[in-house]
Amino acid sequence: MDILINSTIIVFCLAIICKGATLLVDNSSKIAKRLGVSELIIGLTIVAFGTSAPEFCVTISAAIRGVSNISVGNIIGSNIFNMGIILGSAAIIRNLKTTDSMVHRDGFFLLIASVVAVGMLWDLELSRLEGLILFSLLIFYLGNLYSSKQCNQEVEIETRNLQAKDIVMLITGLGMLLLGSHFLISSATHLARILGVSEWIIGATIIAAGTSMPEIATSIIAAIRGHNGISVGNLIGSDIFNVLGALGLAAIIREMPLESTARPSLLIYPAMVGIALFFLRTDWKLSRKEGIALVLFGLARWTYSFLLQ
Repeated sequence: MDILINSTIIVFCLAIICKGATLLVDNSSKIAKRLGVSELIIGLTIVAFGTSAPEFCVTISAAIRGVSNISVGNIIGSNIFNMGIILGSAAIIRNLKTTDSMVHRDGFFLLIASVVAVGMLWDLELSRLEGLILFSLLIFYLGNLYSSKQCNQEVEIETRNLQAKDIVMLITGLGMLLLGSHFLISSATHLARILGVSEWIIGATIIAAGTSMPEIATSIIAAIRGHNGISVGNLIGSDIFNVLGALGLAAIIREMPLESTARPSLLIYPAMVGIALFFLRTDWKLSRKEGIALVLFGLARWTYSFLLQ
């Protein structure tokens, strides 16, 4: 009976998340044009932070409770899921065009941040000082992003003024994403514990996929509507917020020891980011074939994680 109830909740939450993602993409795109800000910047910041909110909530909450394997596993697993299954799925729907700034500025920074974070986690512990360093890197990135001259390039500015309803609908979309994600994570976690899965595997797979639902809904809806900047920028920005913001802040709150089963996922994470960036750079687009490859890599990683159990 519990399995049936939780499965029903999961399906209902997915519907809420998809509707919230539609509102988020449509209204963030309108706001971007009316303010004269590129979709890429909106995707990398406002949308990315909004869709990263579930990761922030779960990771910080787990850190406060001392469940460090779920806290860190959620971030590493979510970021792998984003760069593999979600990015690949968006590319399968539509070839995603990329830009120099998207790959070399934002993507390369994500790769550096990923390698730094994995280096810090390799001793199976993340200290408060290391958390502070990660969070400081996020502040540096955001400062550099907003000071970049590329923020306002190639933007079609609408003559109409910003409308209050656009902001209200954007906030409504974010609220639906957060609400749906909250109950989705609770139900998925309960089902996972019934199956007797370890905390790291729960965090790196089930909870990671749950907290990534806003990203997958937002990026796929954006891809369908042809907003490449939001679709790809959301995933790169979300990963940056996750690994530097959520993980950094969680470590500042409490030092986090990890179990040894974390190391395989730690190795896979920067490798997945590197592969995704290579595909994004080839011909300045992510093709459907490359999208299929990313999805297969992501599914293989899921299978491998459960085989470690």
